[in-house]
Amino acid sequence: MASTTHAEAIKGVEAIFERYLLIARSQNFTGFDRHLMSTVSIIDASPEGTVTFDLLIDERYSNINGVMHGGPRGSSLICVLRLRWDRLRGRGFGSMGLFSFLGGVTRSLNISYLRAIPIGTTVRITSTVMQIGRTMALIRGTMSSRDGSTVYCTCEHHKVAVPTRKEHLEYRVAWDGVWEGKGKDGKAKL
Repeated sequence: MASTTHAEAIKGVEAIFERYLLIARSQNFTGFDRHLMSTVSIIDASPEGTVTFDLLIDERYSNINGVMHGGPRGSSLICVLRLRWDRLRGRGFGSMGLFSFLGGVTRSLNISYLRAIPIGTTVRITSTVMQIGRTMALIRGTMSSRDGSTVYCTCEHHKVAVPTRKEHLEYRVAWDGVWEGKGKDGKAKL
């Protein structure tokens, strides 16, 4: 299979958001990760396994001290870090349902909290796939200021592939073709 382009990497991450929001709307789901998936902004993604997001830390993430609570910080990292893992499934490491956004569980999560994040701050989250195999992956991430001068926390996230729920596989978006193979000309089949 031809390698993924920069534009396809970005579109692939966007496709995860599209599918997730289709499923959430169909189930009238309004939980934490829907809020996160509705408010995080995709800044960049690379074919090599890195993705960058911006997220405004609003009062939903706060504790009584006016800073981001550690629990939502960890949950935000889990949700966002797994997005890059999903897009590598087209590299021979699985098919729809294996290594997919909706088909994985956390094996371990190690977060180093370095600084408080005041409510109203927009953070930059960068995720990099460090290793991926048939059933497990390691993703590293950072949550920093947008200019990178302040690192708020670092994270190592070990994921294990589990099958995506059958009913979730029924939701399709235009960019699914990028990950299901490319034609002889190296272009995505859409």
